[in-house]
Amino acid sequence: MTLHTRAALGRALGLAAVVMVLDQASKWYILLGVMQPPRSIEVTSFFNLVLTYNRGVSFGLLAGGNPWQPYLLAALSTVIVIALLYWLRQQTSALTVLAVGLVSGGAAGNVIDRFLHPGVVDFLDFHYAGWHWPAFNLADSAIVAGVALLLWDGLFGAQDGVKD
Repeated sequence: MTLHTRAALGRALGLAAVVMVLDQASKWYILLGVMQPPRSIEVTSFFNLVLTYNRGVSFGLLAGGNPWQPYLLAALSTVIVIALLYWLRQQTSALTVLAVGLVSGGAAGNVIDRFLHPGVVDFLDFHYAGWHWPAFNLADSAIVAGVALLLWDGLFGAQDGVKD
């Protein structure tokens, strides 16, 4: 493993750790400080704080009653993070390092929830005219931002093998 590869992995893992800690801190703050008792708090005309437990994947898909599901979803998330970190060894783009760090940290934060809570703790609720976007959390935001950066880098990044 080259020095550059170790540095890229170190930066991605460092960012992942920061995202995971911030995500867990925000969830514990909501659980122990804000949502005692659980309720819906109107913050603005388009944003509420709510408390939900997502037992499935994105948008609550696959939220079945299988007792093995949290373990299977946690294992799948872990495999994806390991694959991204392995793939990162071959990348040189700073944007890719940032993206993998965001996705890895977000995934780790949600995996922790699957073992500590009845599901992934979601609490951010944006809505308009009676239509609510599914509640989400900081980890979900990091994952979406990371995937968007990976797509951006893949579509518009340097294509000659020489990246920033």
